[in-house]
Amino acid sequence: MRSLPDYLFTWGVHLLYALVIFFAGRIAVKAAVRLLRGLLRKANLDEILVNFIGSLCHVALLIFVIIAALHELGVDTTSLIALLGAAGLAVGLALKSSLQNFASGILLILFRPFKIDDFVETAGVTGTVEDVTIFNTVLKTLDNRQIIIPNGMIYNDKIINYSTKNIRRIDLLIPISYEDDLRVAKEIVNDLIAADARILREPAPFVGVGDWAENGVTLYVRPWAKAADLWSVKTDLLEKIKLAFDEAGIRIPAQRMRVTLVENEKKQA
Repeated sequence: MRSLPDYLFTWGVHLLYALVIFFAGRIAVKAAVRLLRGLLRKANLDEILVNFIGSLCHVALLIFVIIAALHELGVDTTSLIALLGAAGLAVGLALKSSLQNFASGILLILFRPFKIDDFVETAGVTGTVEDVTIFNTVLKTLDNRQIIIPNGMIYNDKIINYSTKNIRRIDLLIPISYEDDLRVAKEIVNDLIAADARILREPAPFVGVGDWAENGVTLYVRPWAKAADLWSVKTDLLEKIKLAFDEAGIRIPAQRMRVTLVENEKKQA
């Protein structure tokens, strides 16, 4: 019969080996995943795909290291693997939404409707894509907020990607009063467009009457610009049009609301 000191010594050795396996395995897993990410980047794979594959491999290898460490401690890993499988099935049934996010993440990776640094609008949020993980997509909004959206919400909603095209059209609605000279207003807008070097000549910009509103004529102003210049061109053009119209005496009609008061006369008996 083994003495207690011998038993403790043997168990301590196994515990030491298990700790060595665990911590050395973690270091090896990090190094392997880092190497894998480097190889995938050299293969010119999309950064989203690189992060996705790296995360999956990291989790799988870490589970393998934990099982190896438990085996060194004498744990029946065969039963453990079967138990993990049964637990995984039960958890999967309980976490249907998480599995949906996982499946949606795979589909987003495969079809790639957007990539890192794209400016997108989806699930009611507009922002720049910072990262796509197994379950979530991380966006940074224009006011520098970080928003984490479940992949299932993104895949089940429309995705507007503002970064896929190099040039974009700017749509402006410019109202003018019926009493003002329409030809002068159009000439002013065309001159401002021609003077802005950021506005493209092809496709040609459009300036024309789009609607007869209740308070005035609505001009449709539709110039084209590079995507990077879109917002600056839009804001500058709006400001210049307003100032030029003021100098020319062209009025931009204000919105009006007509209210009709009906007097309710009570008949006296």
